[in-house]
Amino acid sequence: MNHRLLTVTLALVFASALLAALPLAAQENPPAGAPPAEGRGGRAGRGGGRGPALPPPGPVPRTADGHPNMHGYWNAANNGGAVFEVQKHPNRSRSLPAGNGAITDPADGLIPYQPWAAQKARDNFDHHLADEPELHCYESGVPKQIYVQFGFEILQPANYVVMNWEFMHAVRIIPTDNRPHALPASTKLFMGDSVGHWDGDTLVVDTTNLNDRTWFDTAGNFHSDQEHVVERFTMINDRTIKYEAVVDDPKVLTKPFQISMDLARNLQKDYEIMEFGCIEGNQDAQHYTQAEGGKEPVK
Repeated sequence: MNHRLLTVTLALVFASALLAALPLAAQENPPAGAPPAEGRGGRAGRGGGRGPALPPPGPVPRTADGHPNMHGYWNAANNGGAVFEVQKHPNRSRSLPAGNGAITDPADGLIPYQPWAAQKARDNFDHHLADEPELHCYESGVPKQIYVQFGFEILQPANYVVMNWEFMHAVRIIPTDNRPHALPASTKLFMGDSVGHWDGDTLVVDTTNLNDRTWFDTAGNFHSDQEHVVERFTMINDRTIKYEAVVDDPKVLTKPFQISMDLARNLQKDYEIMEFGCIEGNQDAQHYTQAEGGKEPVK
């Protein structure tokens, strides 16, 4: 089968699978502070309907050193409204639903691209969805890894915050002692170099050294290797984190933009991070060729 056609098919299958999962885990888009009901869980397709009504949110829990205790499993409600396209997109396309995205600044909800970059982003959507990085089993980068499907775990050992994702096995180990960045500017990573500090009850994370091989979403919105992200995690009760990220990229943007969303604690008692199998060059079973044991003829 033509490799290009197969990869485009995978892109559409991936988007369709996410759309199919929305009624279970995302479309309800609960209000701020209201996590998925116990029993429904945070993973698309798991759980089974609503559990018992939950009590009102409680106060922010604390670690032994007095900081907000974010330990547990978290999900961006409705994938932050950004997993399909991070900016406002009022019209449904052939593969993506309409939505408001997650950009809160600038006020129009759009990425402030330089003219050449706006053309490239449009070309990505029109002609290069097969290049969507996650289709090739790459990590999602910053900030997208926050609002991918399936959620993530936060751990808080002394002087660190560790984030552990099911999706693509991504991990961020963030020191919180206000240390400077240590990597040379020439070192570029999928998840970058993150350092953090506490500003009162807000965890502030500064990430540099990002490569240019991830997108902000599934729609082709991109950045360069000069991307710089400052995130703020503010716990507002025992089950809600307000998440904000300011993204700057002097190669691509005319000015920074900000995204905002709520992260909801997953209260499903038996929830666990599972194995996410994504192998570079994989093919969906529907299109296995005869040479690989399937029914699809080799073309």
